[in-house]
Amino acid sequence: MTELAGQPWLSDAATVAVLDALEAAGGPGCVRFVGGCVRNALMGQPVDDIDLSTTLKPDAVVAALKTAGLKSVPTGLAHGTVTAIARRQPFEITTLRQDVSTDGRNATVAFTDDWDQDAARRDFRLNALYADRSGRIFDPTGQGQADAAAGRIVFVGDPATRIQEDYLRILRFFRFHAWYGRGEPDADGLAACAALHEGMARLSAERVSKELLKLLAAPDPRDAVRAMSKTGVLGQILPEPVSLDRFEAMVVVSDEVALRLSALLPDTSEAVMKAAVALRLSNALRNRLIDAVSGTLAPSASAADIRAMLYRAGRQPVLDRLARTAADHPEACPGDISAIARDWPIPRLPIGGREVARAGVAAGPDTGRILKAFEDSWIADDFPADGHEDRLRALIAAG
Repeated sequence: MTELAGQPWLSDAATVAVLDALEAAGGPGCVRFVGGCVRNALMGQPVDDIDLSTTLKPDAVVAALKTAGLKSVPTGLAHGTVTAIARRQPFEITTLRQDVSTDGRNATVAFTDDWDQDAARRDFRLNALYADRSGRIFDPTGQGQADAAAGRIVFVGDPATRIQEDYLRILRFFRFHAWYGRGEPDADGLAACAALHEGMARLSAERVSKELLKLLAAPDPRDAVRAMSKTGVLGQILPEPVSLDRFEAMVVVSDEVALRLSALLPDTSEAVMKAAVALRLSNALRNRLIDAVSGTLAPSASAADIRAMLYRAGRQPVLDRLARTAADHPEACPGDISAIARDWPIPRLPIGGREVARAGVAAGPDTGRILKAFEDSWIADDFPADGHEDRLRALIAAG
């Protein structure tokens, strides 16, 4: 039986404190590591979160943590989940469970002490892996370790049954393939996703967008997104026609999720707003996406063009527009243009109402008009550092 080796989180003081607390209440073997930490350790990937499964019921978990002087947070008691805090580190602890009923979004669960029953309700075989505190691995499906070694994302049991328990598993199938898969996606899983993708309409927009953004953050999500498109899953999320060519080029250009998502959206601010609202994106991400499509950056843009756009639009929109242009026109956007977009210090307008008044213009509408004319002229001349008084007098004289 395979054992995890060289994993510092196994013997970390915070981990040991939580395991000791639970085993003091439930005895040796009542708790195991589960899911992502075991999977990632086997696959040589970073371990960010440590999840635990236990035979202890939630109230017993809370009591055990309290006895040990550890903080507990009741993050999902109805589903058996308690979060322990040890040395400021969170550990999600979930009681072994089985599904009693599901509606495609939420499940009613019953607690159990059977590890095989707990594994049978999980989504993919490589996520149904457990390890005890010594690092000894338990693989109830018999295929989880092999899947992790081969980079296979395979549903536990019947794919259609797993999907109908929670339609978000369709997106998780593609997200895990983007992050951990190698080769073609599992054929049975792919067919089930294609047949059942309309069920995703039952999901909340927040759940869908969260999963989509995680998928787009993968080092190379192109194969997964291409498969999503072929199965109709992508069209279920983003009903407007999209260009996979632009998206695939953008993955090469940038690892930023916002830019990759932008490449999957239409080129009008109205369409982007519609998609952002449908996906319940954050205001910051929505605004960034709209800014990215609200101005065009020609492949032949000069340094002066870039500086003018930086001044008017701000740095982030210009960087995003530059990336979009680079994705559409890889031969464009030379290094000096990119350097200007990144590093040029955006100046402030060198005059204001006080200078206009000193030049003899009475306060009123003319002040704003003259300032606007000055600004336009100053930008057109590529932001000269001096000659401001002469420029202002000339504009005033011209009326």
